[in-house]
Amino acid sequence: QVQLVESGGGLVQAGASLRLSCATSGRTGSAYATGWFRQAPGKAREFVAAVSWNGGTSFYADNVKGRFTISRDSAQNTFNLQMNSLKTEDTAIYYCAVRITTSPGISSPSAYWYDYWGQGTQVTVSS
Repeated sequence: QVQLVESGGGLVQAGASLRLSCATSGRTGSAYATGWFRQAPGKAREFVAAVSWNGGTSFYADNVKGRFTISRDSAQNTFNLQMNSLKTEDTAIYYCAVRITTSPGISSPSAYWYDYWGQGTQVTVSS
């Protein structure tokens, strides 16, 4: 089992930055791919960013490319989503997800691929 806890959400103005973190616990000796997804009110959950265990494979949604950066801090067993130049349309609940894997170089933008999910953190961007 892997437990995930997101933090770093909040209310900011358009153009500001936020850094979301996802702390992992349990099975910390395993390799895992990580991803961030979000869900806005009345909309389906959508992919934001993903990265493989070794950092060699990453994906970004087109609408965040160039503004968001996913990263891992293996020493802290956390992974992060740096969000810059936030827009009102980035308002959503953000979820982190992991998949335990024996292939350190793989990742995926598909929500169905992930095994474990955090509870979500709210990001609100005002105009």
